[in-house]
Amino acid sequence: MSEIKFGTDGWRGFIADDFTFDNVRRVAGAIASYVLKHEEPSRGVIVGYDTRYASDRAAAVVAQVLAAAGIPVLLANDYTPTPAVSYNVKKLGAAGGVMITSSHNPFNWNGVKFKGNFGGSATPAILKLIEDELYAGAMPSGPAAKIEEMDLKPAYVEAVCQFADLDLIRRANFKFAIDSMYGCGRGVLSQIFDKNGIQYVAIRQEANPLFPDINPEPILPHIAMLQQTVTREKCHAGLATDGDADRIGAVAEDGSFVDPHKCFAILANWLLERKQWPGDIVRAFNTTRMVDRIAARYGRNLHECSIGFKYIADLMMDHEILIGGEESGGIGYSRFLPERDGVLNALLLANVMAEEGKPLGQLVAHLQREYGPHYYGRRDLHISDEIKNGAIRRAADASTARLGPYAILRKEDLDGVKFFLDAPTNRNGADAWVLFRASGTELLLRVYAEAATPELVEEILQAAERFARQT
Repeated sequence: MSEIKFGTDGWRGFIADDFTFDNVRRVAGAIASYVLKHEEPSRGVIVGYDTRYASDRAAAVVAQVLAAAGIPVLLANDYTPTPAVSYNVKKLGAAGGVMITSSHNPFNWNGVKFKGNFGGSATPAILKLIEDELYAGAMPSGPAAKIEEMDLKPAYVEAVCQFADLDLIRRANFKFAIDSMYGCGRGVLSQIFDKNGIQYVAIRQEANPLFPDINPEPILPHIAMLQQTVTREKCHAGLATDGDADRIGAVAEDGSFVDPHKCFAILANWLLERKQWPGDIVRAFNTTRMVDRIAARYGRNLHECSIGFKYIADLMMDHEILIGGEESGGIGYSRFLPERDGVLNALLLANVMAEEGKPLGQLVAHLQREYGPHYYGRRDLHISDEIKNGAIRRAADASTARLGPYAILRKEDLDGVKFFLDAPTNRNGADAWVLFRASGTELLLRVYAEAATPELVEEILQAAERFARQT
């Protein structure tokens, strides 16, 4: 049997290689055993799926395994955003949720996410218990339970609409371009905007498991069509959701990319300045330190956590968290769900624009003035395990004191190895840093950087890539 390794948010694999129906059954058996031992199985499990090849059939396989173990199942009757599964888990009091998706990965990937009974990403402790059941080969059986189909979207759409001020958005008279990137967010924002009289143009709303010419990740270069649409249609912003609609991406009115860090910062600043809701702020280790400056201005505690929304969700179990965000565009709120949500964050970005009376690019420019210029970049290096692991060892080595022309001021190793560099800040701009992080499931080393100018970010990334590829 092929090895199944859980990553930051469940299990992912290549379709027909390691993502097979047999392996889906193994993972479902482990989930069933976890639910039987640690939850109230009579509450049932909710199962949803995205637009990827055979996702609906994999969801049916999961439902069959759970039902054969005596656990009732509510099975989605259509492609469904991941946060809609999480919302219904919490609303209906289910024992947990399963989502068949590989999120933002290329078309030839698929995967399984598990959601806790609290309606959010399974915590590290829950995932460890499921992994233990998987390695033990768990496949429980019991009196067969029912599988019922359900439309998971209406209750979820109603909830996100109550969280944002749609009347204010309509009255602001902004025009939006919306892009579901062929994923399971298709039709959701357009339905909301139609119902509330908000101007928009929509692209890539059809379900296409090949995700033609893109990965369904709302970053460059995959949002080029959205950028073109925004400028051609004279929109005030472009809003994109990823393959399973739990991440947000954005484009300014001039067609420029607004990275997820700026989306996070805009929303955090708005909540603190305008809403003044209580709670701390959480950011992942690879996320902008502009948020630290925002939290400090308003006297809020800031938590830094490992990479993966499950760590943010875990903090939300024990703390009142106003907002938590990660580098990939996953942003969530304790008072809604301990879950990231691309649809909700699209609405909230529109809400900020409406309340401030500014298009998205002007909001970004305001942040850069208020908190100093922060620019960000990332490189994904597809390299062998030998080179990848060697780079991490050299980065962590105490004798490594420089990266290119810059001295390393200090290192942190919460998740990967981060260098803080003695580089120019343009007076009050970002303190330069670069992070090396090896994937545990792929032949991949990710390199992240933040600095005070785009040119400096690029220079740091180039130096980091040279460092990583040394042999």
